[in-house]
Amino acid sequence: MNQLETRELAYFVAVAETLHFGQAAENLGITQPPLSRAIAHLERRVGVSLLKRTTRQVTLTAAGEVFLAECRTLLAAMDTAVRKARKAADRQQVTIAVRPAAGPGVLPALLDAGAQGPDGVLTDVVFTYDEIGALRDGTADVALMCQSVAVPGLELMELGLEHPVVLLPPDHPLTERPLLTLTEVEALPGYEAQLPNEALDTMVDRVALGQLVVVVGESVRDRLGGTVRAVPVQGYPATQLVLAWLPDARPAASRLTAAAHDMLARREPRPSESGSADLDGTLAHADSGQQEGQRAATPFADKTNPVGQPAA
Repeated sequence: MNQLETRELAYFVAVAETLHFGQAAENLGITQPPLSRAIAHLERRVGVSLLKRTTRQVTLTAAGEVFLAECRTLLAAMDTAVRKARKAADRQQVTIAVRPAAGPGVLPALLDAGAQGPDGVLTDVVFTYDEIGALRDGTADVALMCQSVAVPGLELMELGLEHPVVLLPPDHPLTERPLLTLTEVEALPGYEAQLPNEALDTMVDRVALGQLVVVVGESVRDRLGGTVRAVPVQGYPATQLVLAWLPDARPAASRLTAAAHDMLARREPRPSESGSADLDGTLAHADSGQQEGQRAATPFADKTNPVGQPAA
């Protein structure tokens, strides 16, 4: 069989996802006749029928369903290859993936560390709710994230602990308490155990309106303003803020992690005033995988978000 073309796969996916040749052609920016001919030619090359066509509808055959899944995988792999090739061509640029509102005090320090290092690493930031996915598909070179479970295949540098606080409206009667127990927090109306996938500003607005009660990392205090109050939570585990990267990270990413490591090593350890992740405070750090191949921070129970990404 002759080698299939990426264009043919994209045409098939467009038809398979819409089950309508006219709509698929419009989405692709072509007319319907050449699209129909391309799909018929593809089926001849593959040797099986991929679509059932009637005057009323288009449906996938069993072979078509399997082929659709494989085409999506192949096209995604092609996109990843292009992104990684472009990144490889720009040896100085490194992209950091971070969840919105995660590590607000740490991220600027990391960017400064990379820029001020001996190699002057240029950095870009991409905000995502899937930091690990961004590493694996080449969207990012390094991820700043809160770790709750060991992730195989990643190397980690521990940056510090984030202690939990619950966000409450400023006039809430419990805001005068020095701390709350987890049991008390879970009993509050509007409490959500899993952190919503939304911007910190949105969460703050919802808390202020009495629509939401949520636990986040203490380092967000500086971004709260006066609209909500943060109260420490007793019996709730602290989260570990980490810098993560793949073992085969590009040289630019390695220079950034090395700059962060050197910066941490130069700091004089002292107790953190707030107990949150603070590059000027007491920070644990791990060497890159040269010694162990892979570092994993001690797993901890994360009741805010079972999949392991509380707002840090």
